[in-house]
Amino acid sequence: MRQNAPMLHTRDLADTIEVDGLTYEWAVQREPQWCTADGWRGLVLSIRNEGGQREALLEFPMPKSGNGSPHRRRPTISKVVVANGVRAALAAGWEPTSRGKPATYMVDVNGC
Repeated sequence: MRQNAPMLHTRDLADTIEVDGLTYEWAVQREPQWCTADGWRGLVLSIRNEGGQREALLEFPMPKSGNGSPHRRRPTISKVVVANGVRAALAAGWEPTSRGKPATYMVDVNGC
């Protein structure tokens, strides 16, 4: 894993990425937010294989600030994190060319 991967600007809410020779489209589906039923919920990225039908939703944990309370800013999204998330969803059984509802996968802050 590269340590100095380029970071995406916070204004970039969607992009494409190549992972293992295939192109995937991703977009921020939900910012970190408070949910009355579940409490704080983290960022969610929507991932779709270019030309594919089935979407994967990568749900990240709510970032914490230095004092342990929830940190309301969107975490930094790097190409490495998105690529890790795509690989994690594929390893967990996501089939991007199949049909069906979006599949949700919980990932850590590194997308794994």
